[in-house]
Amino acid sequence: MSKLITCEEAVKKVKSGSRIMVGGFGLVGSPLSLIAALAQSEVKDLEIISNNLGEPGRGLGVLVRQKQVKKAIGSYFTSNPEVVKAYQDKELEVELLPQGTMSEAIRAGGAGLGGFYTPVSVGTKIAENKEERTLNGKKYVFQEPLKANFSLIKAKKADQLGNLIYNKSARNFNPMMATAADVVIAEVDEIVEVGQISPEEIVTPHLYVDYIVVKGVN
Repeated sequence: MSKLITCEEAVKKVKSGSRIMVGGFGLVGSPLSLIAALAQSEVKDLEIISNNLGEPGRGLGVLVRQKQVKKAIGSYFTSNPEVVKAYQDKELEVELLPQGTMSEAIRAGGAGLGGFYTPVSVGTKIAENKEERTLNGKKYVFQEPLKANFSLIKAKKADQLGNLIYNKSARNFNPMMATAADVVIAEVDEIVEVGQISPEEIVTPHLYVDYIVVKGVN
């Protein structure tokens, strides 16, 4: 199967300075094997788009601890005190987005849209330096779409073509991130034969997936 590679082979495709979307909500639905492989690589100055940056020494938190992350775009970073400290020490740039806005910005990036107007964050620091318009008497700010060089996502199962299904709440940011990057690498728990996943079950069609790695296989 041409899409199947190891974690080590996958992270060799990532270059320093890359912008990477990483699926997951905390550690749930996060491609932990791919993140661990990144932590063992020499890439640095990464720009990470993710809901948060893991926990101290866990998940994306390892990359923060090793100073491999230059900038983070996400919604909830205070679950990892090391992220807060890195920001305070000016070692890490942080761009906060409301969670729904971030989701829609990723969806817009995948759909090829130029952005959208949202009332969320109007009048706050998050809206500073963003275009503002009044529509039908209500204020909105303009949010640009989010795209990335790579998306590292986590799925429960793939068939040999690369069609993906997810496990419960792991279906958080992963499906939309699969649409919004130049290269999509999916970490899965298992691979099955074509036809063993019902078409009605498929969440991410194989055309979006460039490479597949099996969880725990280096």
